[in-house]
Order: sequence, then structure tokens, then C-alpha cells
Amino acid sequence: MPSPQTSLTVAAPSIAREAAARLLAAAHAACRDIGIDATIAITDAGGHLKALDRTDGAPFLTVDVAIDKAWTAASFGLGTHVWNGIVRDPVVAQLAHRPRMVAVGGGCPIVHEGRVVGGIGISGGNALQDQQAAEAALTSAGFDVAAA
Repeated sequence: MPSPQTSLTVAAPSIAREAAARLLAAAHAACRDIGIDATIAITDAGGHLKALDRTDGAPFLTVDVAIDKAWTAASFGLGTHVWNGIVRDPVVAQLAHRPRMVAVGGGCPIVHEGRVVGGIGISGGNALQDQQAAEAALTSAGFDVAAA
């Protein structure tokens, strides 16, 4: 039996629906500024889809890729571009074979007050364009951009 000082639950912050909508709009603006048609996916802290939108010109494969980039970024609070270097290490290389794991740029954790509250994934440009759009959207919407 837990003591009176021991909690059986923890509060887990997660991105609010309204904030996800603002981030989605900021991501659309960033993609437009860069000049790419893209799919934008936003997950909550548990990696569950919170918002999704695909521009008319974005290829259909970008939908799953964007969702998986957001999921990957939320999983450990690391950008997908960082995972590229991590999975080169033979000790953890098997992680690259996990379903949904994406190790190319375009997925960033959504960080607020030092805590991961979700993930954003953008797919449609090259890896650097997707990453730049995600980072610009986070900044524009008032979230922190996690250090690489």
C-alpha cells in the first residue's frame, strides 16, 4: 500500500487542441515561405495524432511520413534529424528498424517550459526544408526549439 506521500499518478502535460491548431497554421505559413507543398502532423505527448493537414500538391506518401516524424520526435524529445546520427551507432542501430521510426529531418519535439508536450512532423520538401519549416513553425507559435 502506498504511503500518503506517494502518488499513484503523474500529471502529463500535452499540447492543447487550440495550440495544435495555431501550430498547424504556423507550419502552413512556414512551408509556403519555403515554397513546399507538405503534410503537417502534430501529435500529443503520447504520440497520438492531434492535428493533420495536407496541401493539395503534397504527395500522398507524405501523410504517413509526417505522422511518423511527429511520433518519432515526441518519443524521446529528439528531432528526427538527430536520430540519423544515433542509429549509426551499432549498439542502437536496431532502432532504425522499428516501425514508425523516421531518422530524417522534419520532425521536432514540441517543447513548452522545458517539457515535451508533443511532436510536429512535416513532409513534402527535402529533409532540411522540412526541418526548417518545423522549427520556424515552433518559434512562430511560441514553443521552444529543442537543441540538436
